[in-house]
Amino acid sequence: MRQIAIYGKGGIGKSTTTQNLIAALAQRGRRVMLVGCDPKADSTRLILGKPAQETVLDVLSRCGEDEVELEQILQTGYLGIRAVESGGPEPGVGCAGRGIITAIHLLEELGGYDQALDYVFYDVLGDVVCGGFAMPIREGKAREIYIVCSGEMMALYAANNICKGIRRYAETGAVRLGGLICNQRLVERERELVEEFAQALGTRLLYFLPRDKVVQRAELRRQTVLEYAPESAQAEEYRRLAALIDGNETFSVPNPLTPEGLEELVSRYCL
Repeated sequence: MRQIAIYGKGGIGKSTTTQNLIAALAQRGRRVMLVGCDPKADSTRLILGKPAQETVLDVLSRCGEDEVELEQILQTGYLGIRAVESGGPEPGVGCAGRGIITAIHLLEELGGYDQALDYVFYDVLGDVVCGGFAMPIREGKAREIYIVCSGEMMALYAANNICKGIRRYAETGAVRLGGLICNQRLVERERELVEEFAQALGTRLLYFLPRDKVVQRAELRRQTVLEYAPESAQAEEYRRLAALIDGNETFSVPNPLTPEGLEELVSRYCL
């Protein structure tokens, strides 16, 4: 069972990319579970085809820890993909990372980590790599990390910060970076910029996802592109990405850039 965490700047399209990726893996016959690690509980909506799944924290508050059964927190969606939402507190109240910690421990206790699974994916909130949000890598759950980014400065800044966290946890564990996934934002010379950034980190640009309006159309129908428009060019892009991850054996411990080094790199492309 491969356990993979997907990180990236908030709003970069991380959850959309993750759900389309795992839909493509499911089409390849892989058995997948997705654990949403965002308090907004929107990491599984395209897989389940509904606005929001009841979260682990919601079920616990309604039933109590001793009464919860696996079927209450785990649902099945497109092509048999299993889906869990960790949930979190109301905005401004409590620790948002607590939902991730609670969800992972409860899945362990209830047998959610079925050995028949080929993949477990963690869709992790924004670029936060400390405390509860680092749980998938801190405790050795997710050993593979992929970062969704673009050629925008703040997306690269977030990716660089995530690499600092990966490097820190790699010193005491087996977590490694599998590469960058660029979600195109039509930035000037975007592919070249992200390729050079990846090289500077000591990793690679695993895939460059082109921008396509079909992604938004599918989202409005609460579907992945693989389900909404299976014959589209964009669906094929996700299939190629899935094939690369399925066969990926190249991992590294990244070497984050200094803030000055990152700014110098980006300025050569944007000024």
